[in-house]
Amino acid sequence: MRRTAQRRDGRDRRGVGIESKVEGFNERSRRAIEDEALHAAVEVHSKNTVNNRNRALRALPDAPELRERAYHIKQETMANLDRYLSQMAEAVEARGGNVFFARDGEEVVRYVGDLARRREARVITKSKSMATEEIELNRRLQEEYADLGLKIVETDLGEWIAQLAGDTPSHIVAPILHMSRHRAAEVLSGVAGEKLPPNVEDLVAFARRRLREKFLSADIGITGANFGVAETGTIVTATNEGNSRLVTSVPPVHVAVMGIEKTIPRLKDLSVFLRLLSRSATGQKITVYTNMVSGPRGEGEADGPEEFHLILLDNGRSKLLGTEFEEALYCIRCGACLSVCPVYRQTGGHAYGSTYSGPIGAVITPLLKGDEEAKDLPFASSLCGACAEACPVGIPLQDLLLKLRRRQVDEGLASKAQQIAFKGFEGAMRSPAAYNAGAKAGRLFQGPLSQRGLDRKIPGPLKGWTDFRELPPIAERSFRELWKEGF
Repeated sequence: MRRTAQRRDGRDRRGVGIESKVEGFNERSRRAIEDEALHAAVEVHSKNTVNNRNRALRALPDAPELRERAYHIKQETMANLDRYLSQMAEAVEARGGNVFFARDGEEVVRYVGDLARRREARVITKSKSMATEEIELNRRLQEEYADLGLKIVETDLGEWIAQLAGDTPSHIVAPILHMSRHRAAEVLSGVAGEKLPPNVEDLVAFARRRLREKFLSADIGITGANFGVAETGTIVTATNEGNSRLVTSVPPVHVAVMGIEKTIPRLKDLSVFLRLLSRSATGQKITVYTNMVSGPRGEGEADGPEEFHLILLDNGRSKLLGTEFEEALYCIRCGACLSVCPVYRQTGGHAYGSTYSGPIGAVITPLLKGDEEAKDLPFASSLCGACAEACPVGIPLQDLLLKLRRRQVDEGLASKAQQIAFKGFEGAMRSPAAYNAGAKAGRLFQGPLSQRGLDRKIPGPLKGWTDFRELPPIAERSFRELWKEGF
């Protein structure tokens, strides 16, 4: 069938950042930390997720080997991404599907909007998709194709509640982690026209009834993809709700929007990632629904869409290939790094101001959108390394964060005060004489400061560093001095 694409060489294509700004993490995080309800919700979810994950992985005898295999599969894929994307496109087309390579979100919006116009679509149902959140597909479709009067409905329960509330997801796996069940009941009561009790069973029952109407009336279904198998052209979604199957099978048209990095070479590779994904994301052995789609409904088949469209989204990904940041593309969006991150556990997801939060968000947001828009995010980390340890694919997230910090310095994005301070620190650490002089000066001033109770706080522009931590006292005699005295 038709392939709409100018190029398939993932290495040379350049993506364009989306319009929304990412700034002010420090300000947003301060507000988030003061939100006790948010902090409690994030802490409970993170603790439960980590415990479940650890229990599930301990029960998996070959977990370390699977992790290593997953890393090398991703490494191989990225080294040959153009070939695997070509193979995948050919496999999808051989089964009657359409393939479109989108350089950025604008091209995705245009493709889906034109498709909706051609099909005279009015209702679009969607399953959870971080790629479509990344490019703000819902908002841009409704604004740029306003004449069509499109009704776009998120069908993942959490995503639907967030949509109804005019909110955005705060977690890769649990979109409304930041909401209480009372807030969810309040949102759904507004749709129901009656007060719904704040218990999960009643809320889910109402959502099932209301969303079933949308599934049956949908003209187009849109999904993301957890994986795309190049060998067979298979799109794989792993969910714990049945909405993805209804989105892919009931409407006459199915559109899958997949980031190009979600490609894996062979069907046998899928078992590696599925065993790691579910355990890392929710602590389950496997997700409730693992859905595989390889094209439109075939002759004699009762289920499936009349048309299948696969949109392979670049949006800045290909510019990372072959660079020191390529490993960021290995992410399988399990959210494990968020649950163990001490920063995320204090602030939640919205503080990051981006579709992707936590350590992986602090890495890929500046890479996809640029340092100017997200220059504060690489510093939203304690560099404790818990994220890299939890990552099921072995991405060295703390190393990538350090590289991003260094890149900002190289590009001159650090403030003059920071540049002067760190140049002075570098000079002191490189010169024994300067280091010894600084230590002696510190001991000299430590006495008067101690008498005023200021010895554990840094005054002036560096005051913020000791607002939440004590400055350790300088020893009266250095190690070198003790060594010379024979200790």
